[in-house]
Amino acid sequence: MSTHRASTTGGTVADPRRFRALAVIVLAQLMVVLDASIVTVALPSAQTGLHISVADRQWVFTAYSLAFGGMLLLGGRIADFVGRKRTFEIGLVGFAAASALGGLAQSEAMLFAARALQGGFAALLAPAALSLLTVTFTDPKEQARAFGIYGAISGGGISIGLIMGGMLTQWASWRWTMLVNVPIAIVALVGSRLLVTESKAEGKAHYDLLGTATVTAGLVALVYGSTKAESNGWTSGTTLTLLALGVILLAAFVIIEARTKHPLLPLRVLADRTRGGAFLANLLTIAGMFSTFLLLTYYFQGILGYSALKTGLAYLPYSIGTFVGATVAGKVMARIGARTLLVGSMVLGAVGLVLFAQLDTHSGFASHVLPAEIITSLALGLAIVPLTSAALVGVAPADAGVASALVNTTQQVGNSLGVALLNTIAATATAGYIADHGTSAAAHSAGLVHGYDIAFIVAAAFLAVSALVSLLLVRTRRQDMTLGGGPEVFTELAEVI
Repeated sequence: MSTHRASTTGGTVADPRRFRALAVIVLAQLMVVLDASIVTVALPSAQTGLHISVADRQWVFTAYSLAFGGMLLLGGRIADFVGRKRTFEIGLVGFAAASALGGLAQSEAMLFAARALQGGFAALLAPAALSLLTVTFTDPKEQARAFGIYGAISGGGISIGLIMGGMLTQWASWRWTMLVNVPIAIVALVGSRLLVTESKAEGKAHYDLLGTATVTAGLVALVYGSTKAESNGWTSGTTLTLLALGVILLAAFVIIEARTKHPLLPLRVLADRTRGGAFLANLLTIAGMFSTFLLLTYYFQGILGYSALKTGLAYLPYSIGTFVGATVAGKVMARIGARTLLVGSMVLGAVGLVLFAQLDTHSGFASHVLPAEIITSLALGLAIVPLTSAALVGVAPADAGVASALVNTTQQVGNSLGVALLNTIAATATAGYIADHGTSAAAHSAGLVHGYDIAFIVAAAFLAVSALVSLLLVRTRRQDMTLGGGPEVFTELAEVI
């Protein structure tokens, strides 16, 4: 395929199609981000339609995020050596096919498998898209703006997904929350064929398949063990065996990475105190924050009697708050530094989650839900920027790709573990409440809310630990808060927005 080039920026010839290629790349990223949230509002309908149990419903989320997070680092390596455009297009086709399979699912097993396939192909698609963005825009100013647009689409996609999920479920079927990806992928594929230029890394390809298999199996064991705790109890042999197996496999992954010549995750990336602390804080923050979507969705529809569409619209303040928080975070961080902003945002988020824990069967939206939504959403938006920046500050150019992928990996892993754990905690607390208070309709509703409240308290504890981790480990100065000494992407993002 011919390469169309024109206009010179920074000593290199820029592709005249680069901004049209950007539209294709962000469309694909929007699809991936949408899929992480669009099924949230649809889940109660899917659970009823496919007879999914309370304990197993979280697999709709965790099957996707586990496959995504577990294979993301490998996906980045594949994109570098197979070809970024080729990997991008393979990811698009596979994601569309998996989405169609999920939309046509006739059983919970078929739906869970489709979600895992979506996550696997997203692990090819997302790093390929980000790599294409990096090599397409070589001028620092243009690259900062491109990353700003990419980040704004990524952040906005979560809120768009929640609202779109409600609309599709209400007006069509929960199945369309996945089927909608097919036409989006087709448009992005055609655009890629016409507008995106191929690029790949030089040298011989090396893939750490053993490391990938070990870390993915370890995460699955931890999530499955958390799921079994709801039915078998936390002290049962099955639960403890699965949790122990997960820990052993993850420890084996660390040993493998330390000894292999071409590791999936070079441990030097984590050895830096600030970066290691930022990655851990990122995992804990997402584990606490993102699991609230599952809990709130069932509260809205099961307790307050909201329709799917009204549930989606109920998340609109959350979406606005996250957007506002992310918009101002870059400028705030430039003044007070990443650590101060991180600790402050985590404490703010914990306060919001404690407010959610005060919900009961008669709570009003404006009086109880809305204040907690505003506080937690602002906290999440404020936290995303310093978490990402601290995770990438001072990273060596050779490790920039793997460090960037690890930001997404910790988010997906945090999402998986948080949803699995808090869903189990909520279900266990509900079962205990009903056992003590009887099986009447009122007791059942009160038991459900009691379970959600306990889970919100645990989520707040995650953020409290994240604040402590940030306080003790993150050591950055204001002048350091650029990505590897490059353009001030997040200040640019604020200006672009």
